[in-house]
Amino acid sequence: MRTILAGLFLCSAVASVALAAEPSPELIASGKALVEAGDCAGCHTADPARPFAGGKRIDTPFGAIYAPNLTPDRETGIGAWADADFTRALRTGIAPDGSNYYPAFPYPYFTKMTKDDTLAIRAYLGTLPPVASRNKPPELRWPFGYRGLMRVWNAMFFKPGLFEPDQSQSAAWNRGGYLVTGLGHCGACHTPKNWFGADKTTQALAGSEIGGWYAPRLDGAARTGLKSWSAQDIVEYLQSGRNARSHAGGLMAEVVVNSTSKMSDADVRAIALYLKSLPPARRETIVTPPGEAEMKAGQAVYAKLCIACHEADGTGSPRIYPPLPGNALLQSINPSSTLRIILDGAHTVTTPRAPNTGEMPSYAKQLSDEDIAAVTNYIRNSWGNAGLMVTPAQVAKARKE
Repeated sequence: MRTILAGLFLCSAVASVALAAEPSPELIASGKALVEAGDCAGCHTADPARPFAGGKRIDTPFGAIYAPNLTPDRETGIGAWADADFTRALRTGIAPDGSNYYPAFPYPYFTKMTKDDTLAIRAYLGTLPPVASRNKPPELRWPFGYRGLMRVWNAMFFKPGLFEPDQSQSAAWNRGGYLVTGLGHCGACHTPKNWFGADKTTQALAGSEIGGWYAPRLDGAARTGLKSWSAQDIVEYLQSGRNARSHAGGLMAEVVVNSTSKMSDADVRAIALYLKSLPPARRETIVTPPGEAEMKAGQAVYAKLCIACHEADGTGSPRIYPPLPGNALLQSINPSSTLRIILDGAHTVTTPRAPNTGEMPSYAKQLSDEDIAAVTNYIRNSWGNAGLMVTPAQVAKARKE
């Protein structure tokens, strides 16, 4: 009898511990919000029918890697991981087996996250349907496929540590800093990189090329940054994918749809507050205007193909067809995004706050490299704009990409 009672007591105790270990609905909801703020689905979902099951190809200057499975499948996902394994992976870039992740996984940013936030993310991911999807090996050029090299990279460029609040700033500003420099990993795209793929920390958020696009400056540069944007401009852009000054395109359109448009008003406003406080991280480039012949050639193309939507003065129809005067992305030191839009066309991103659509056709077949270079130079240097000269060779390179 004593043995039976002892067994029943033990079973009851184990059951109580198991129930106590179940994450609360509040923790799961918090984790879901954090996952959306970190845009985890953007990299870890190759097939929309199997969210977070990994397999998405991520191209880097060193070759390609494939995002791993984040579902709770015990064999191919993270179902067998301990909480400590998950936190260590996010904050130090080390897998449960002790191997190093490549920094395409943004652990250099996630290191700033609190343990509570990592565990909330873990709790939410644990509620997803398990999907059996084995991780694909990287396709990196020699010698970058040797993970042991990451120990050297980490020693040189990785600075672990939590986000340190600035006590002289408000709670909202610090929240924005936590999201921008940590969970949101904005610098992964918007900070220029050195030859080893590490951030140029002295030029944080000063713009960088990525995937054939140019992630523009997020600092306070007057012509190519956010100095002319109000905090409300930033909020509207992040929530709807457009504002009176610009539209999101390319990779940023995906970020808006999957991440920032789903974030809370308070968090988006905190991001805007933080970004508006940033001084220019580097000087803007001095621009020599194109010659008269180049501008006339570009104006002719513009009058034939662009004026119907963007108007003679470039003002367009804000939030449907983006205005061109004062457009910071258009004037960026790197014209990649402008060339991508002209070559490939563009679709105005739609979100619950801005469901109406707009479209620009592709001109890749209709225009020569010389024509595209000319019209690009025209719009980058009209109506008070100033942008470096674009050559036909740059257009030809963009076509190949």
